Amino acid sequence: MAHLHRIIVGLGTTGLSCARYLRSKNLAFEVIDSRQSPPGLAQFQAEFPEVALTLGEFSQTLLCQADELLLSPGVSVQTPAIKAAAEAGVRIVGDIALFSEAQEQPVVAVTGSNGKSTVVTLLAMMARQAGLSVGLGGNLDGAEASPALDLLRQDPKDVYILELSSFQLETTPHLAAKAAVILNVSDDHMDRYANKHEYEAAKQRIFLGAENAIVNKDDAASQPWNSQGLAISHFGLEIPNAGEWGVVQKNETSFLAFGNEALLDIKSLKVAGKHNIANALAALALGEAIGLPREAMLSALTTFPGLPHRCQWLRRVHGVDYYNDSKGTNVGASIVAIESLGELIKGKLILIAGGVDKGADFSIMAPVLETFVKLAVLIGRDAKNMAAAMKNSIEIVFANSLQEAVAIAAQNANEGDAVLLSPACASFDMFNDFTHRGRVFSETVEALS
Repeated sequence: MAHLHRIIVGLGTTGLSCARYLRSKNLAFEVIDSRQSPPGLAQFQAEFPEVALTLGEFSQTLLCQADELLLSPGVSVQTPAIKAAAEAGVRIVGDIALFSEAQEQPVVAVTGSNGKSTVVTLLAMMARQAGLSVGLGGNLDGAEASPALDLLRQDPKDVYILELSSFQLETTPHLAAKAAVILNVSDDHMDRYANKHEYEAAKQRIFLGAENAIVNKDDAASQPWNSQGLAISHFGLEIPNAGEWGVVQKNETSFLAFGNEALLDIKSLKVAGKHNIANALAALALGEAIGLPREAMLSALTTFPGLPHRCQWLRRVHGVDYYNDSKGTNVGASIVAIESLGELIKGKLILIAGGVDKGADFSIMAPVLETFVKLAVLIGRDAKNMAAAMKNSIEIVFANSLQEAVAIAAQNANEGDAVLLSPACASFDMFNDFTHRGRVFSETVEALS
């Protein structure tokens, strides 16, 4: 295999992890990137001074001469030069394909439009509570998360838990996960896919070669299109049937349940909202599929604090609560955040939203806006597109910066209201990423007098 002509397409975190992995296996490669100054460039040149690096517009000739392209998730398989290489018979894979070919321990794979990071982090807590060593990574951000191939350069783990994007799944021909789930599907990345069916088809690849499929009864798109050979478990927010995970009422108290067995009072969760109940149930179903003991899973649920930038409560100022949901980068995520908080608070929400719209349809937010939101403060490149879709649902004002948006929200909020940053958009018009956006929001809220 060492003689194959491999090209890593796209630097950044994933490209660097592919380079380190190939070098650890003594496999030759070169790197190309369409950008003149891609992220990770200086680090790559310091670590790999001997490796050929080509920057600028892709050379179709070069790509078609390769045996294998290792595609970073940011590069679409529909890019003309990449399509031409595929048609010429070049093998096109990503880091997750290399990972799945190289390791033998059980893998849990999680995708979906929303909730992925929460579910994989919670499941990792459950597995550690059960005494297992865990490799946590994939598309996940955060201090303890790693690109999948970086996990293989560490000591072997008992179980690998991966958050996977549709982009990563596009280049993964056979994942063979012990347990896999599509948590939910809502419009996202419509700037990259021709339609929602194409987006869903990418997500469906998570079930290729899987043993267990976990299905969300509340989202039809969670169901495998081809269930042949799959053991299927179900979760949902309704009363569960025998052998399913759900919610039951006993003495006017709601419990997480398996069948008719009440397991944990929902009030003992530290995270709020229906979406987090669904996330907890998904984690329980995945944990059961890989044999985690119930006691360890329930113990982890009572201590899990939630993740930063995901409906994270920041502080109360003059009776107004401020919530950072910067990870709400698509319409579905923001609808869930608005509904969950709107049902919790006494007053109304002031929503701060906007950024890069990724071709999304904001008109489907109308019902939750009309029910829970009294004012939307819109920022970013596509604020006017958002406003056009929302104009009949809600009062709208524009702000030139996130700081100005917070000031406007504070002026218009009354005691009992809440201010929610849930942009329903990507962040890269004004910020490095959603964590940068969330930090700026948190710092601005912290500075309110």
